[in-house]
Amino acid sequence: MNIRSLLAFAALLLGLGAGARAETVTIACGAVGIEYRLCREGAEAWAAASGNAVTLIQSPSLTNDRLGLFQQLLAARSPDIDVFQIDIIWPAMLGRHFVDPRRFVPAKAIGAHFPRLIAAYTVKGVLKAMPWFADVGVLYYRRDLLDKYGLAPPASWDELARTARRVVDAEHAAGNADLVGLVFQGRAYEGLTVNALEWMAAAGGGAIVDASGSVTLDNPAAAAAIDGAARWIGTIAPRGVLAYAEEEARGVFQSGRALFMRNWPYAWPLLEGPGSPVRGRVGVAPLPGGGVLGGGGLAVSAYSAHPALAADLVAYLTGRDEQRRRARIGGFIPTIAAVYDAPAPATTKARWRAFKPMLDGAIARPARIVGDRYNQVSAIFWNAVHDTLAGRGAAAENLARAARRIERLRRGGKW
Repeated sequence: MNIRSLLAFAALLLGLGAGARAETVTIACGAVGIEYRLCREGAEAWAAASGNAVTLIQSPSLTNDRLGLFQQLLAARSPDIDVFQIDIIWPAMLGRHFVDPRRFVPAKAIGAHFPRLIAAYTVKGVLKAMPWFADVGVLYYRRDLLDKYGLAPPASWDELARTARRVVDAEHAAGNADLVGLVFQGRAYEGLTVNALEWMAAAGGGAIVDASGSVTLDNPAAAAAIDGAARWIGTIAPRGVLAYAEEEARGVFQSGRALFMRNWPYAWPLLEGPGSPVRGRVGVAPLPGGGVLGGGGLAVSAYSAHPALAADLVAYLTGRDEQRRRARIGGFIPTIAAVYDAPAPATTKARWRAFKPMLDGAIARPARIVGDRYNQVSAIFWNAVHDTLAGRGAAAENLARAARRIERLRRGGKW
């Protein structure tokens, strides 16, 4: 079955194609948490207002799988998807396939977004996507359990490990045998790169590649941070965490079976939603050393038959009103400064107060530095980290081997 048939079949199964009207725009949306539902609602509102039709494609939840699918479609110059939801680290890898939104979106609308995020979606002076939401890694914790034992959210990873051991041991003795100390994204994929960079940043271990492009991964601080995380496996973290992505970690935490969780802001409204076993018992704090910068943007395909119409959909979805709606319902961090000053429910404002300072100091991945080789660099890194967590060698030897492999990716010593 070819790509066009696969996409048509997916849309048919999902029942998401709108009726035939003036023109139809197809958008590929993510599916972590409730983001697909919010994308559908926003796209359908645009269709109703514009008099056009919209078809949605549910793309894979894992960033690796989504990237592979998009690379296949774009390499084939497929016109089947007009708008792609892309990760903040993809512009250099995929940007040649996207239309500069400045061709269609007013400069005032683009200028309303935070400059740092516009810069993240810009490659060699060309804007490749409109920022849709910002993200930053955060620490969720069971406030009720920390209060029970008179403990505060940890300020370091070592303190987190000590706190987890103390609470879990006490809870196990009291009959709460299912409780674990920490869940995070430990699967061998981009999510593990993010987690490991956060551990390394807290230890002063750098970020794989420095600002000058030098490979700095092979250093004692980085190795100590990864070895430290490896000691969590089977002690404060279950061995199953080695297969967890975002939703697996959330499932364990939301069921009440974990004291701490590293995840993204999207999880908070779900944890506090009706029927959640931990509703009213969750706190959020900065990660020790800070969280990695994440986020998503919307890009118009260069192979779209309707680029102006696709850009109109992008402008609508990334606009102030839609970002405010997504923040209120889904906890997605807005990328437009004016949204923060607009009226919003108290719970939404509370999330902004919690997450905005973390976003300001978020850790950047080296995607802009290494360009279109970022996915190769990240894969080498996350596999080295995963080997260490799984007990296949010490961090020093695994990271040294990874650093040599990454160094070979440089062309004449340059990225």
